[in-house]
Amino acid sequence: MPLVETQPDAVARTYAKALYELADAAGGRAKVEETLSELEEILDLARADPKFGELFASRSINAKARGQSLDRIFKGRVSDITHHFLMVLNAKGRIGALVGVVGAFDSIVQEKFGRIEVDVFTADPLDAASIVTLKDRLFKSLGKEVVLHPYVDKAMIGGVKLRIGDQLIDGSIATQLRKMKDALDTDGSATLRAKISDIIQGE
Repeated sequence: MPLVETQPDAVARTYAKALYELADAAGGRAKVEETLSELEEILDLARADPKFGELFASRSINAKARGQSLDRIFKGRVSDITHHFLMVLNAKGRIGALVGVVGAFDSIVQEKFGRIEVDVFTADPLDAASIVTLKDRLFKSLGKEVVLHPYVDKAMIGGVKLRIGDQLIDGSIATQLRKMKDALDTDGSATLRAKISDIIQGE
């Protein structure tokens, strides 16, 4: 049974808020960052290894047996806060909602630290200079430190797509071409020429 990819709900946000307060009290920003990093690494492992993922997702494992496994795997390998939090989630029957809880925790961390996560999609990998330039432009536009996650989308012809939260900003060439076709179908060649001029001039 694969790990359940759930969106944060009210319960997940409640657990996430409690975890943030606990980590912040224990060591401030450094401890919060450490806790988030550990939880994200655990999720990555659970997604990559189906057997490991079952430990969190399977309903056939009772809480006591799962708790023993969690304790054996994580004690001494992650921080006490992360270890204790996993044990509490398991004891409360909420370990299966770990994805949503970590998602909510991540959102709280970004908000508290004045950061924003942006997914950027391009046809080819971005080089280091392009990433720095894009982050700088986004910072000037959004007024927040940007955590950039670059992805390659082979289906794209060119251009760039940005996803900020649940908003998608599509600046891909394919989208521009589709808009030009729509303009030609509905408004005629004059509007099309104007749109082409805007794209050439970068407006």
